[in-house]
Amino acid sequence: MVSLCKKIITPIARASISISKPTIFPGHEVPFVPFSQLQKIKQLESQIISTLHDCTSLSQIKQTHAYIIRRCLHQSSYVIAKLVRMLSKTSVSMLPYGVSIFSQVRHPNAFLYTALIRGYTIDGMLEESVFVYNSMRRDGLTPVSFTFTALLSASASEKKVDLGRQLHCECVKLGGFEVDYFVDNVLINLYLKCGWLSSGRKVFDESPERDLISWTSLIDAYAKAGRMDSASEMFDRAPAKDMVLWTAMVTGFVQNAKPREALEYFEKMQISGVQTDEITLVGVINACAQLGAAKYANWVRDIAEKSSFSVAKDSHLGSAMIDMYSKCGCLEEAYEIFKNMHKKDVYSYSSMIIGLAYHGRATSAIELFKEMTKTDVGPNAVTFLGVLTACSHAGLIEEGKKFFEIMESTYGVTPCADHYNCMVDLFGRTGRLDEALDVITSMPMEPTAGIWGALLGSCRTFANPDIAEIAARHLFELEPVNIGNYILLADVYVKAERWEDSLKVRKLISEKGLRKTPAFSCVEGEKGVIHEFYAGNMTHPRSMEINEVLENLIERLKLNGYEPDLSSVLYDVNEEEKRRILMKHSEKLALAYALLIAEDGSAIRIVKNLRICVDCHLFMCGVSEISGRKIIVRDNMRFHHFEDGSCSCCNFW
Repeated sequence: MVSLCKKIITPIARASISISKPTIFPGHEVPFVPFSQLQKIKQLESQIISTLHDCTSLSQIKQTHAYIIRRCLHQSSYVIAKLVRMLSKTSVSMLPYGVSIFSQVRHPNAFLYTALIRGYTIDGMLEESVFVYNSMRRDGLTPVSFTFTALLSASASEKKVDLGRQLHCECVKLGGFEVDYFVDNVLINLYLKCGWLSSGRKVFDESPERDLISWTSLIDAYAKAGRMDSASEMFDRAPAKDMVLWTAMVTGFVQNAKPREALEYFEKMQISGVQTDEITLVGVINACAQLGAAKYANWVRDIAEKSSFSVAKDSHLGSAMIDMYSKCGCLEEAYEIFKNMHKKDVYSYSSMIIGLAYHGRATSAIELFKEMTKTDVGPNAVTFLGVLTACSHAGLIEEGKKFFEIMESTYGVTPCADHYNCMVDLFGRTGRLDEALDVITSMPMEPTAGIWGALLGSCRTFANPDIAEIAARHLFELEPVNIGNYILLADVYVKAERWEDSLKVRKLISEKGLRKTPAFSCVEGEKGVIHEFYAGNMTHPRSMEINEVLENLIERLKLNGYEPDLSSVLYDVNEEEKRRILMKHSEKLALAYALLIAEDGSAIRIVKNLRICVDCHLFMCGVSEISGRKIIVRDNMRFHHFEDGSCSCCNFW
């Protein structure tokens, strides 16, 4: 075993602390105390301990300390340990008062040493606390479990895993502590906080007693590491499952972009009769937002209201609900929640502005921002991100420039990379690519991949290979394995009729072994079941009916002048094959299925993981006209509301 003293006494000996002990001269040993008198001393100690417990200020502690000295109990480790602990409880630093009190005790026991160690750790003085521990060991005293929990907790807070491992060795060397319930929990926390997941799991597996805290800590660590299979395995093994444990699973799945699983666990939680708190609700609300499932959103809202959570009174919950409904394509419901909130703060305003922005309601977003500035609620960085996004999606260049200027000059909000991203997108979408590039070159921070990606995307729209090459060069450095950047550059070359350059990029994709992210679209079916469709995949149980619906739609659209936009297919195949590929795009399959099952006149909501292509956008416009349906599509950029043959984006996306 590694000796803690040998390992850490050298660097820590420099700590500015001095613990002196009064000299004990011959003939001054502690006298014999009769039993009857000892009983009286114990009674007095208990009274003083009770008095100390009720102290709420340093002044009261000092008065009690004076009484302790007067009654000759200043050598009682039992009493002085309580006195030192009360200093920490009332936020009084160990230096100099606590150390001075400690130094007057001739024979401090392990509990008094532990009180001083704990006091130092609370003060954030880890080195000093270890120095005291070393002094205690040199005095021949054996630590108690609380000695280790204090030191290990401080090591975890400062992520000093090496020190924690040495302390772990001490626990094993001294014997007994490695199986102590409290020490084990703190050791697990130490290793998990420091990213030593396998070590934390080993301590957990070898611990003779485990509580829900240790189970939850390990599940949470697995979730943060993206290992939800391991988290699920631990959850299934847990002997008892309380609200915190269920919440760890729900939020873990949400953090790992697995909203379906999050909703499944939340549903099981409801069936189990476990109470729901605000953290659980916010987690499941985020799951609904990720999935874009309106029926689930309504279900969660009902649960919140039945559980006595007031969406109107709770700003945090209300803001999350606004975001959820906005991302589910239910902007009216989002605005209803916002309107009915008793007190609107920066989070609720920002959530609503962002929702309006992504739905293409730029004018409404800007009006709400102006309304906000007339209240006592000041905008923050997220608010400006919303209003700049609104300007970008609507092509409002002058308004966007104005908001970008006033965010710092008027409101003191320093622009971050995301705000610059909006400005690049704003100029790029309107074809002002040189100005977009100027924004990037003038940034006070390094441009992110998202910023260069926005510029490259605009270059594809306006067929500008020169600026595209600049953006692509940076993207290939920042994201060398992101196939989307290579495809975008190849598309730019195709639009500029630089066929050989396009072939070179596609050859590079092949050489690097990069694979395109599969395009898929989701639509909510009967009883809230989410149906997922992949481009070209006809394995759905109702595929034959879906195919018939699509063929019928195309025939009807052709009578209205629809002609597929073959430029949306970038493969080198004949025109007939391009038409076949376009017909099987994932959003078209999802739309056809929705038309099969949806009630007459109801809106259809589709969520796609990638940007909607030009042909599918044209197709959705046409179907909304011939079917009389409102079709809402959420792609990875924004919302498109198709109605009566036109889109809310005004073909600007």
